Amino acid sequence: MNATLLHQLRTLIATPSISCTDPSWDQGNAEVIAHLAEWAEALGFRCEVLSVAPGKANLIATLGSGPGGLVLSGHTDTVPYDAASWQSDPFTLSERDGRLYGLGTADMKGFFPLALAAASEAAAQVRAGKALSAPLIILATCDEETSMAGAKALVSAGRPQARFAVIGEPTGLKPLRLQKGVMMERIVIEGRSGHSSDPSLGHNALDAMHAVISELIGYRRELAAAHHNPLFTVPVPTLNLGCIHGGDNPNRICARCELQYDLRPLPGMDMDELRGEIRRRLLPLAEAHQVSISNESLFSGTPAMETPADSPLVLAAEELTGHVAGAAAFGTEGPYLHELGMDALIIGPGAIETAHQPDEHLELASLTPTITLLQQLIRRFCL
Repeated sequence: MNATLLHQLRTLIATPSISCTDPSWDQGNAEVIAHLAEWAEALGFRCEVLSVAPGKANLIATLGSGPGGLVLSGHTDTVPYDAASWQSDPFTLSERDGRLYGLGTADMKGFFPLALAAASEAAAQVRAGKALSAPLIILATCDEETSMAGAKALVSAGRPQARFAVIGEPTGLKPLRLQKGVMMERIVIEGRSGHSSDPSLGHNALDAMHAVISELIGYRRELAAAHHNPLFTVPVPTLNLGCIHGGDNPNRICARCELQYDLRPLPGMDMDELRGEIRRRLLPLAEAHQVSISNESLFSGTPAMETPADSPLVLAAEELTGHVAGAAAFGTEGPYLHELGMDALIIGPGAIETAHQPDEHLELASLTPTITLLQQLIRRFCL
């Protein structure tokens, strides 16, 4: 194995960069970004570190100049971990059974050393005085696992500008050109408390929530009947009732109840239209139960993405891998790169099934094929 690649991967795994909605877990990624910038600059990339929040940043490393170009993109944060369930230290790269183990090996710190190795050919050409036909950009972001703050900051800044983007999430080196969106929403019902012996003394928020849940389940059936895309493993939009909280005692009429749910739309479904339709359906329930019903988004949501089947990037990846581009069952930063004007393709080493799990790993056998594939894409779109 390439000693430089192994050193870089070991360094990244040893540098914690957990992002989490729980502040006790949440960390910055600044040290990871500093390592990546150092290694990219050594190859000849121009590096810009963009601050997103205290201790959190994005990196845009650019080789060459001009319009168009190819982005190799990944996120630098990981999810939390359960140390007791790991067979080895999550922050020490461990090799056994033909695999490299460590937190973030597959999802997705392991992609960066492979991208840098693949970029070395183009970097050597630039050092030899030969210009690239289009720029090569390595992009590293923060907080993909939580808020997508890094990707959103890029959209706000309008950068980077390129024609194509490869997102190195773990796909077993099979190209994916679609992904569902995700919305996380909250419904809060405010009623009036009273003694449970006489229902007329109050307005029960739990009774109203029962009607709300029935309405949502009915809407879920309607969405599944109206929208279908066979490229997805689950070919319909999903609506999951995630958690509910209400009331405080059995002998009090429930004055407040809250439901949180997620909705995962297919490409072509508009999130604001979905939110508006749910509000419309719940409005008469508030009147019928004499309660107030509010709808809030837990975050702004990530839209669905579909890169055209005839995109040059999709066609190239299909030709080089021998696999028809499919659909991701998980979320990525692809929609934000798409918003910046890029055709985005999700393809990288490792299996998504090992991500967010104890003993996350990369197969050693996947490293060289990944570098080769990225080199071929760089040659096609940048050299």
